[in-house]
Amino acid sequence: MADTKTKNGFNFQLWRYDGEPGELIPLLQAAQDHYGYIPEHAIEHISAATGITPSKIYGVITFYNQFRLQPMGKYVIRLCEGTACHVAGARTLREVIEDEVGVHEGETDDDGLFTVLTVACIGCCSLAPVMLVNEETYGKLDPKKIRSILRKIRREEQQKSQGKQTAQAAK
Repeated sequence: MADTKTKNGFNFQLWRYDGEPGELIPLLQAAQDHYGYIPEHAIEHISAATGITPSKIYGVITFYNQFRLQPMGKYVIRLCEGTACHVAGARTLREVIEDEVGVHEGETDDDGLFTVLTVACIGCCSLAPVMLVNEETYGKLDPKKIRSILRKIRREEQQKSQGKQTAQAAK
């Protein structure tokens, strides 16, 4: 997931830590940039480098919603819950997404394919209700359209997986 540049960036951040107050958040950001989330071993490294206890580090991580303690899915679904989307039925659509994917908002499914998030506003009010799947915007949504989009993504991923298995079996 992370390339050498981000790994070296995280290591560099730890190496250059000089004990100044306020450096914990940049260290956590570097860890998350590297891993895609903040794993326990990164917390241990940060704790060793800074002298800040792991429990205090967890406190900071859980206080700020920018930090994640679990990996994100390959497809991150962001459902808008802004005013226009709310009025257009975003709550019902969130329930449809959760039912289709099998997890609640803020969670990632067991196979690591989908993470479901809600956001305050995507900025596409004329398309309400709206969701993003990674960087792809989908608007004027209804339950049928959402199910179709998510099932298509799952089907394409299954086909990719089957293709890889077939290619490996042929070797």
